[in-house]
Amino acid sequence: MSKQLLPLIEIADDGTCCAPLAAQAVDAHAAGELAPAFKALGDPVRLQLMSMIASADGGEACVCDLTPAFDLSGPTISHHLKTLREAGLVSSERRGTWVYYRADRAKLGALSALLDVATPIA
Repeated sequence: MSKQLLPLIEIADDGTCCAPLAAQAVDAHAAGELAPAFKALGDPVRLQLMSMIASADGGEACVCDLTPAFDLSGPTISHHLKTLREAGLVSSERRGTWVYYRADRAKLGALSALLDVATPIA
């Protein structure tokens, strides 16, 4: 059974949660909520896993398709996927023997919006 983390900040349907870094300073609350997601993506394997999950056909990826892409043991891949799940970047669903992962597009949108430097500074 997986833990489901509840968001501490409101993320709008368009993925925004706060103003971009280039527009104004991030408040402590938003920084505390988003920092674990950035930290989780700071590992090359987790960044690759996130990319594979987010770009998968049908919007989800089976762990059986993710594991062979790496020269790592199954438990190591499971650890990385757990880190992504705890950071709120992916959700998971067990179907029989396999676990399927789906990207949390709202959370990814919030991270993207925060780093948007194309937004004009007033």
